[in-house]
Amino acid sequence: MELADELGLVGELVQPGTLRPAIWSESSLHDMPAGAFMGIPLRSNGFTNLLSPAAMKRVEDEPTRPFAWEPGTDVSLADLVGDRFGVEVVRRSVDPLLSGVYGGDTRHIGVRAAIPELARALDGGATSLTEALRAAIVPGPPGPVFAAFRNGYRTLIDALVLKSAADIFLEKRITALRKTTTGWHCDTFGEFDAVIITTPAHALGDIVGEVAPDASQAAASIQHASAALVTFSLPADAEIPPHSGVLVATGEALTAKAFTFTSRKWPHQAHRNLVRVSLGRFGDDPQTSVVAQPDNTVVDLARRDLAAVTGIDKTPRAVHVQRWNAGLPQYEPGHTARVETIEQSINELRGLAVAGGYLHGVGVPACVATANAAVTKVLSDMAG
Repeated sequence: MELADELGLVGELVQPGTLRPAIWSESSLHDMPAGAFMGIPLRSNGFTNLLSPAAMKRVEDEPTRPFAWEPGTDVSLADLVGDRFGVEVVRRSVDPLLSGVYGGDTRHIGVRAAIPELARALDGGATSLTEALRAAIVPGPPGPVFAAFRNGYRTLIDALVLKSAADIFLEKRITALRKTTTGWHCDTFGEFDAVIITTPAHALGDIVGEVAPDASQAAASIQHASAALVTFSLPADAEIPPHSGVLVATGEALTAKAFTFTSRKWPHQAHRNLVRVSLGRFGDDPQTSVVAQPDNTVVDLARRDLAAVTGIDKTPRAVHVQRWNAGLPQYEPGHTARVETIEQSINELRGLAVAGGYLHGVGVPACVATANAAVTKVLSDMAG
């Protein structure tokens, strides 16, 4: 919000509607349960239609079972939640929610990086996972958590380009940095007083290999998922279900991992009847995954899954396919230690900083925060 205000774009922000997503589990739609934190149950009430009676009883009984936690430990959410609540809760409730964020299941998502509030509550001596979850919830301000730009994020990008008055070079690659007596030498562009690197982690590893080997090694160890997004503009008579979207449980016979009912989620898009299908998961073979398939194959798979979930099998008015190759960093166990190594190594170098979605969150606000920190760092370096 602060960045939008600085750029004079607050008037361009729109709020989502009040509809909630559904979960596709056991080949049917279920309302998103209330009483959960990042998909992890706070109580069994509300999970009646999603979980079996045995799973619900395990959730209810969790506070009564012995619990041991070593402060500082980092484990996968699948291991933590599976041990306390059972695999069914992981596959049907937690995986669907976090897969939509990170593009992978919770076996590869560490508790410290993904839910730091929960890790702090566990370190603080919580006697059960249920107690830790309740302590981790911090009430926020009333109203929607998210906002978007009326005409898309191109609005933000264009405003940043205009405000910065920067020279923008597209499709130019930097492969290495070299320290000079006055600043930095980029192998493609020449001399600079300071450099902020905002590439994905795997590219950072190559660029800083000579000047920050510890950061390079840590960055190279951060794995990424790829995704394909297929957006359909459906005919006006195609009735989209009354949800903001659908999240897919683990083990379902679908290629898609999530559906966003854009015209339900964002009221200003209601007239366009837009639906977006997300495909691709961490661990897919990059040569044979759905993301690597030709557009017509990706579209056919998306249409097939959309029909299975919604019953909509109408020819779309328009289709757009977009790919994010190695674009979703995986916040695996140990991620916070890797990030600490990267930042400490880079911070020792005057006039060099990093920012991006692999550091402290994959969402836009988190990325903006890392950019602000990077700018503050290099300005301080240059002034000192």
